[in-house]
Amino acid sequence: MGVSEKVPHSLPQPLVADARCPERLVLEHVTSRWGVLILIALRERSYRFSELRRAIGGVSEKMLTQTLQTLERDGFVHRDAKPVIPPRVDYRLTGLGEEAARRVSELARWTASSLDAVEAARVRYDTVREASQ
Repeated sequence: MGVSEKVPHSLPQPLVADARCPERLVLEHVTSRWGVLILIALRERSYRFSELRRAIGGVSEKMLTQTLQTLERDGFVHRDAKPVIPPRVDYRLTGLGEEAARRVSELARWTASSLDAVEAARVRYDTVREASQ
């Protein structure tokens, strides 16, 4: 089935395993290390750059700038530059960004609720690997 063909009564199934699939790049942007955290943070409210950097923690200025630009280009984030001195720039989610943020927030909640199972699986894996060496 091609990328543009749709299954009746369900969402289209993107072929994200195909490197040429345009959805793949968007998925990479939304689910990147910093993309997820930016979307979740902006879900709370709009932020100035330095506020957002503090709210996320651990992100460099360069990575925050690049990720915000990517999310802005994809239509998830709106950059509002006010012509004042000193300059003031606020970032907020667009409607599309709100939807993406809601979905990655659901994934983050699932991750938190599944952490015990993941940690148990890691222990089992490590135990088997250590025993076989």
